Amino acid sequence: MNINLISDTVTKPTLAMLDAMMTAEVGDDVFKADPTVNALEDKVAKMFGKEAALFFPSGTMANQTGIKLHTQPGDQLICDQYAHVYNYEGGGVSFNSGVSCKLINGHRGMITAKQVEAAINPPDFYHSPLTSLVCVENTTNKGGGACWDIEELRRIKTVCVNNNLAYHLDGARLWNAIVEKKESLFEYGELFDTISVCLSKGLGCPVGSVLVGTEEMMSKALRIRKIFGGGMRQAGFLAAAGIYALDHHIERLAFDHLKAREIGEVLKKLNCIKNVEPIETNIIIFEIDEQAMSGASFVQKLKENNVHIIDMGQGKLRIVTHMDYTSDMHNRFMEILKGL
Repeated sequence: MNINLISDTVTKPTLAMLDAMMTAEVGDDVFKADPTVNALEDKVAKMFGKEAALFFPSGTMANQTGIKLHTQPGDQLICDQYAHVYNYEGGGVSFNSGVSCKLINGHRGMITAKQVEAAINPPDFYHSPLTSLVCVENTTNKGGGACWDIEELRRIKTVCVNNNLAYHLDGARLWNAIVEKKESLFEYGELFDTISVCLSKGLGCPVGSVLVGTEEMMSKALRIRKIFGGGMRQAGFLAAAGIYALDHHIERLAFDHLKAREIGEVLKKLNCIKNVEPIETNIIIFEIDEQAMSGASFVQKLKENNVHIIDMGQGKLRIVTHMDYTSDMHNRFMEILKGL
């Protein structure tokens, strides 16, 4: 039994999802003539109460497009030091948009409205970059799947409005947050100028993310996507997977969260574990006691038992539960952990 807990991106489409993909009506999406892509975009836009949406091959491209929409070269965006747009998008903020990042030392990838306000450069002080955008991430990847307090997000929105700043949400795993916090996507649609959501994290799709915003923004985003090389032809086969996932795979995320918490309880009892960060959703980040065992040794011991996880460096390891992680796998993994 091979147990892959590297990420929730390792999943394969279910048979029902494959059937939806193979029977999809398709066209050429570069000409906006793929009916299934159009249906997915319309569906996601309506879920957030937004005017329009645009389908992307990756979450990174969707985020980078959102950033380019709201900034000019030489501008600066504000984000947490753990932000995906800063750490894991290949330096695209600077390369694609010519923008720098003002990093804030938040808590588990989450910042406060007061911190945002303090980080804004005076708009009339031309020696410093012009602050034009605030980016937040929910749930936080490097922060261990932490969920934001929506009231703090509202307070940041007020700061953005008062200072004429755009507000972008990297909602790659927003589905996990709304399931855990029992929130509405409409609430997020009201707060943010643009939101990116991932269909291949947690929801089981093979490919795809969606960016939502106003009609005008998505018209501009279409041109940016073209520049980035993100135009796809008969993309309806992929969009059909997204439609199926949105209809069938959101509520089941609660099972991934439950399994993650159960894994965390076992990890806490191991002598070689120094710390397990709070577990809210499907991501578990924990620290190894390097005096008892190195992180590399821990990963190797699991690998010898056909279990695969990620070493994040500096003694921190990551486990991510997902829909292909079955109950049998879960029971087997718990046995392996207890035997370490």
